[in-house]
Amino acid sequence: MRIVCPFCGERELGEFTYLGDAKPQRPAADAGEDAVYDYVYLRDNVAGVMSEHWYHGGGCRAWLKVTRSTLTHEISAVEPTAGAGAAKVGA
Repeated sequence: MRIVCPFCGERELGEFTYLGDAKPQRPAADAGEDAVYDYVYLRDNVAGVMSEHWYHGGGCRAWLKVTRSTLTHEISAVEPTAGAGAAKVGA
């Protein structure tokens, strides 16, 4: 599988680290224990298209949001996450 980084171009999968489902949102600081537990431990096991976080550690070191089918591994979109960007490369 190859991922097209928006900053570096098409790259080998070995340059990236999978960090999981991009859907869950971190609970507020004053959220209860149950909300934090759900965020950390309860994830959907999607059979189909999902958004995932990937880290390009072997390249620009940007966090990316990759839309990928878990059935075929086909990638339909790659975009930088908030705060990621070429401005941070080499920083």
